[in-house]
Amino acid sequence: MSNQELRVLGQSDDVGACCPGLLTAPLDEDQAVELAKVFKALGDPVRLRLLSMIASRPGGEVCVCDLTPAFDLSQPTISHHLKLLRQAGLIDCERRGTWVYYRLVPETTDRLAGILTRPAGEPLPERTAPAGAAS
Repeated sequence: MSNQELRVLGQSDDVGACCPGLLTAPLDEDQAVELAKVFKALGDPVRLRLLSMIASRPGGEVCVCDLTPAFDLSQPTISHHLKLLRQAGLIDCERRGTWVYYRLVPETTDRLAGILTRPAGEPLPERTAPAGAAS
């Protein structure tokens, strides 16, 4: 992943223009590129665990000092993973004295859920038999 900042889903000048549900309209190239960056940030088991730990924390935030001991990784490596999640717009943070506290950005995860969710009450598409399959 590059060092450039990732644009947060749903936080553009064209509100609502990014990423319709996958079953409602095909993604255009720009939408697919933007969405792929967020999924790339989620494409690592450590980052998924970090996101889960932050999102499930009572009170909605967690100190980095509570995250680091859960992994057999160095503090700089954990900080790097947190930075990638932050750049993808999945989490945000606030420094308080020596420690940094992280919290989920629910608008981003809600947006991802909306993209992946089939519209309520809509039937599943008909499945067709694969080519060469016996009838």
